[in-house]
Amino acid sequence: MGLPKSVIIYEVGPREGFQIEDGPISTSDKVNLINGLTETGLTSIEVTSFVSPKWVPQMADAEEVLSQIKRKEGVSYRTVYLNIKGLHRAYQNNVTLDGVLMLTASNTFSKRNTNKDIKETLSTIPSWIQAYKEYKIPVEQIAVMAAFGCNFEGDIEQQKILDILRQTIQMAEENGETIQKFKLADTMGWANPQQIKNMIYTIRNEWPQIKILLHLHDTRGLGMANAYAAMEEGVNEFETALGGLGGCPFAAVKGAAGNIATEDFVFMCMELGIDTGINLDLLIENVSAAEMIVGHSLPGHLLRGGLLRR
Repeated sequence: MGLPKSVIIYEVGPREGFQIEDGPISTSDKVNLINGLTETGLTSIEVTSFVSPKWVPQMADAEEVLSQIKRKEGVSYRTVYLNIKGLHRAYQNNVTLDGVLMLTASNTFSKRNTNKDIKETLSTIPSWIQAYKEYKIPVEQIAVMAAFGCNFEGDIEQQKILDILRQTIQMAEENGETIQKFKLADTMGWANPQQIKNMIYTIRNEWPQIKILLHLHDTRGLGMANAYAAMEEGVNEFETALGGLGGCPFAAVKGAAGNIATEDFVFMCMELGIDTGINLDLLIENVSAAEMIVGHSLPGHLLRGGLLRR
């Protein structure tokens, strides 16, 4: 299809990045970083998650973070919630709520992450839809984690992803909702560029009207190549994390790189003439601040490699 003229970037570093760090990160450090990111031109920032502090203690201050950040008009502040109780908490804290139905393509990972297997998760879809309806939030998105492979189960057959999407679409339609977007997450960094292209082509062949959003991890060094392959197929929505922060605490890849680094992705787009709307110099300053907060180097390249000053 050719490269897009512009891309939409959803920053997830403050949530996904900080949830995997060993040491506690202060609420003030989180707030300062989010406020800094707000000034870079990013229009969507995932700031925290409403999950049990027993399992993810790094997110225990979700309400405090949301009450202290300096909100900017035109910027969406998003959170993650893995159960309906978390959705209720999110609704009470003035965040952008997307009507997303979340599933996982690996039974093992699904159990580790949400304590439900695929079949059990599918059975909860009607109750999720009802909960969204209570808040007048249209259900428009299906998110599938481990969509390209799993550290516990190995390769995930493409047909399995398609079956999950079909079943979920059908349940949404039975409840009067229309899916408009698929988010596919390479949660454990299994995808390769050809696999990305094949998945996009197959999905577009069956659902040409539905947009695709990719959440790519750089666990094995192919994240940016996968993003480029997706852009060649016309995909223009990506979740990224400044510095390459992130990773899932339940994915058994401790110490691996997290999401593709926002600054590296923005730099690639800039070199290709693709508009991101982001001030790259300011973004790099925030990457440096994030390294100071976590107390170690981050896997992104641009902070040390620098911009090309022509």
